[in-house]
Amino acid sequence: MKTPALKIRTPEGIVFSQQLAGPVTRFLAWSLDLCCIAAIMSMLGLAIGFLQLISLNLAMAVYTIGYFVVGIGYGITCEWLWRGQTVGKHLFRLRVVDAEGLRTQFSQIVIRNLLRFVDSLPLFYFTGGLASWFNSKCQRLGDLAANTVVIRVPRLATPDLEQLLGGKFNSLGQFPHLAARLRQHVSPAEAGLALQAVLRRDEFEPLARVELFEQLAAHFRAKTIFPPEAIDASPMNNTCEMCWTWFTV
Repeated sequence: MKTPALKIRTPEGIVFSQQLAGPVTRFLAWSLDLCCIAAIMSMLGLAIGFLQLISLNLAMAVYTIGYFVVGIGYGITCEWLWRGQTVGKHLFRLRVVDAEGLRTQFSQIVIRNLLRFVDSLPLFYFTGGLASWFNSKCQRLGDLAANTVVIRVPRLATPDLEQLLGGKFNSLGQFPHLAARLRQHVSPAEAGLALQAVLRRDEFEPLARVELFEQLAAHFRAKTIFPPEAIDASPMNNTCEMCWTWFTV
């Protein structure tokens, strides 16, 4: 079965897609995470072993509470600190993102992990696997409640956004004729959309963010001829300058 892709249309009218992770791959990733949880619980069991000398019931109670805390806290902690990834998801190149392609909020991570026990019923993630198998976005019940999806991370290095933005701004002020042609051919509505994309750039995941600005830059480059030296910097910076040229000149 071919894994579907998530089509996302931004308010700026740009459409980009991200490949969704299927239930089989997600199950394999979670199997690795279960091994990590089991290792943590083994260490916890050794740590509370002395309680058995005091009270076996107390030791069992502490271990049960610990299993709940670790089972839930593992996913919440990893996905929050590692931006939607656990150990299993990292090894299988998967990531949890908002269903609209934005970064997941802490509340979304908590909700999807709290419902993990429901998805695991009655055994081996049967409920969650069944839900994701018949869902067009491969969402389990926790994903539906949190409005999240799990996507495949392509074999590409995550863009270094600090390098793109730090001290490498390609100002079109050095090309007054190009700026004038852009003001002539770019409508206020188009410039406004580009400005909104710039203002919301931090809401997008790095890969989706670069893809969005590449498409915006291509749209503006189609409006007029750019000298080679004006497009040496990143598409993101060019697009930023285009919209600001319209509004500030």
